[in-house]
Amino acid sequence: MKGKIVVLCLLVFLLSGCTIVRIDTTSVDNIVDVVLSKDNTIYNRVGIGYKYYVPRGVTYIDSTGTNDKLYAGGIYYYLYLDEVGYYYKTSQKYKVDNDKYYSRKLDNGYLEITEKGDKYLVEFVYNYAKIEALVPEDDIETTVLNSSYILSTIKYNKDIIKLSLSDDFLTNKEEKYEEFTSKQESNSFLRYEED
Repeated sequence: MKGKIVVLCLLVFLLSGCTIVRIDTTSVDNIVDVVLSKDNTIYNRVGIGYKYYVPRGVTYIDSTGTNDKLYAGGIYYYLYLDEVGYYYKTSQKYKVDNDKYYSRKLDNGYLEITEKGDKYLVEFVYNYAKIEALVPEDDIETTVLNSSYILSTIKYNKDIIKLSLSDDFLTNKEEKYEEFTSKQESNSFLRYEED
């Protein structure tokens, strides 16, 4: 009976069309190639004009406009969203620098890792956004994996971005209110009495 259940479960799994993709986390090139090649549509974090997926193990800390601060395993990730670049569809220009620890040009982005003393500065630009993190060498692959998921899932809302870029976005209509003064003439009641 147990054998039939196992076979049935495997059959359901195979027929459902699910695929398992193994990501070799010991190769930065493989991580980037596999994650960025997927059409990820999931999200669990929404901001003004954008949304993206925060992977398991990564925690959202704070947001200031279009800059988000994330945290995972002792490492802070700084996410910068370029809504202006997205709106005007500017292209990213990058030249590979072989003097860096790692340097790679991507479609409309780049991944650069620079040695900074005993740590490494990961700068990952993709999808009109940038993630920066200062990490120990042992955490480079994990940081690139998390950053790949975050950057590949960013979706912008063009209408909200257009509105936020307009001159009237931060203006409001306010009315000065004085608590002890009336907006009507003070003798208006007497005027009604006289009529």
